[in-house]
Amino acid sequence: MTFRDGNRHRIYMLRLIWCLLLLCGLPLSACGSRAFEATPFTLHSSIGPGDRHQGVRLLGALRFNRADIDDLPLCGLSGLAWDEDAGLLYALSDQGTLFHLQPTFDEQGYLVGARSIAGYALRDTAGKPVRYLFSDSEGLAIRNGANHIMDDTELLISFEMKPRIVRYSPTGQWRGEIPLPDTLRNPYNYRNGNESLEAVTIDQRWGIITGSEVPLRNDPPKKLIRIFATDGRFWLYPLGQAPGSALVAMDALPNGELLTLERAFVSPLQPFSISLRRTVLPNPQKTVPLSVSDVAIFKSDQGWHLDNFEGLTRYRGARFFMVSDDNCSLVQTTLLVYFELLNQTP
Repeated sequence: MTFRDGNRHRIYMLRLIWCLLLLCGLPLSACGSRAFEATPFTLHSSIGPGDRHQGVRLLGALRFNRADIDDLPLCGLSGLAWDEDAGLLYALSDQGTLFHLQPTFDEQGYLVGARSIAGYALRDTAGKPVRYLFSDSEGLAIRNGANHIMDDTELLISFEMKPRIVRYSPTGQWRGEIPLPDTLRNPYNYRNGNESLEAVTIDQRWGIITGSEVPLRNDPPKKLIRIFATDGRFWLYPLGQAPGSALVAMDALPNGELLTLERAFVSPLQPFSISLRRTVLPNPQKTVPLSVSDVAIFKSDQGWHLDNFEGLTRYRGARFFMVSDDNCSLVQTTLLVYFELLNQTP
């Protein structure tokens, strides 16, 4: 999520104050461009790698420094996708850039580090880097990432500001746009240009599905948003109970379930939370809300050292990564978290 016009200035300032309150003390050395570093990070003083929190087991967390990779700033990470064939973790920035990373693990399988491999600017139809209004890349999904065929991977990237889903190569080359229902193509149907197509995934049964952060402009302003298939059918997804909840990522699992990531933020003076939730996508019904259950909720007033988590991807089996978007702000932090779903066989 980025903050780019006057209408969002107030929201930006609120989050800036929020981050100052929560993350003050960031070393000044983080301000300069340096080689990429990924250092172990403690999410909770009493919960470490291997420990359980509600429906997940935490398997390690990293903090990324402020760095440039191939002259592109590593910041604003809002989407993730794991390419099993290439052994790469793709990290999408909302600045219109894509990074290739390789996570590293210890003997117990805990996340202990990551290496930077490459960085690429997303390109437009003319082969030039995408520019402002067209560069707010948010959601990331992957095709052909685990079919044992090299060099056929394709990435699907959803955008805010100018809502669309575009097919890309792993090096950021434009490959075509995905047709969307008219409801989603029209930017005036969203309550805010920065609250449009934040999440995208590929379901084995329903194909590409996507959703906005909050209800569309003409939908009732309740905690029900519409998750769309590209043929126009949709499901009603009830957001969590925390005030300010918004859908920021989702990952369709091989077992037919949908794992979702929500962020809930109201003001710097109130606690905020990050929620992992799950549901099953039945035949689309326009009037019956999905049955969504909480997997794990992380709250800032319960000792969790959190940031603006927006990206989610499955790694192997029931193990996942999620990443935080630091809004390219010096007072926020990019965190990569590795966890396992309990009682789950994706």
